[in-house]
Amino acid sequence: MNDPVAATGRQFEIVHGAARAVVTEVGAALRSYDVDGVAYSETYDADERPPGGAGAVLVPWPNRVADGTWTLEREPQQLALTEPERHNAIHGLLRHTAWTVVEHAESTIVLHAMVPAQPGWPVPLLTSIGYALDDAGLTVTHTVENLGKRAVPFGVGVHPYPRAGLAETDDCTLRLAAATVLPVDPERLLPVRPPRALEGDEQDFRRGRRLAGVLLDTAFGGAVPAPGDSLVRHSLTDPSGHGVELWADPVFKWVQVYTNDEFPGRGRAVAIEPMTCPPDALNSGTDLITLAPGEDWIAQWGLRPF
Repeated sequence: MNDPVAATGRQFEIVHGAARAVVTEVGAALRSYDVDGVAYSETYDADERPPGGAGAVLVPWPNRVADGTWTLEREPQQLALTEPERHNAIHGLLRHTAWTVVEHAESTIVLHAMVPAQPGWPVPLLTSIGYALDDAGLTVTHTVENLGKRAVPFGVGVHPYPRAGLAETDDCTLRLAAATVLPVDPERLLPVRPPRALEGDEQDFRRGRRLAGVLLDTAFGGAVPAPGDSLVRHSLTDPSGHGVELWADPVFKWVQVYTNDEFPGRGRAVAIEPMTCPPDALNSGTDLITLAPGEDWIAQWGLRPF
């Protein structure tokens, strides 16, 4: 008799020196990342469904689509309402798909998945995600290729839960390279007004804020590299000044931050989710990427302990 398959499918390990990461077959999610046995990403058991979207790859859109409806070249599209309690489609089409491993070496892995033409998404896409460990940390590479016969807009996001080693989340300081915040309806978490510039108020994390007492399920925009830098950088730092940096290519102009008070085995945790576009971008058009037939796109982000 075959052993039962974990809820997240097969588990793929990569290692580099003292660093180790585990990626799942279902969803191609980052299930764990640690160095010298110290976790820099919240983890969960292989037999659990990823809690709070942990590690999810959000393609061909991140976050929410209001009522699951959008329009492509004046043709109405209706996506499945995968967040029925809010009447939204959420986090793309690949969270529950078994991805195919196309490369797997000691410190690297690449997985592919197809977004087939389907109700609500009429243009097929080929997607891949690569995870690589080296001395600098973990690098994640996304590609998307348009296999259809017409151009299509899309977005990409991911849902990691960075962890500042052994420190409690409430003792950590969050810093975001974000200059705006997106006002949303508190019930449906959909945009209700344009982004608002941050001016040193309680939602401005550019200089860092301790997370004790902070509740967020919030989209921040205007994330750009610092002068002289080429990457967007967010971080979570413990009281001693050590922690983890989440860096991203400049195309990741948005970041969703979600404080999860019930992460299994951990309690309070924080998701820092780089996104190329904001919630409901398929309707607003804000920062969507458009791929012509046969065209592909590539971008990276990563985690760096310090």
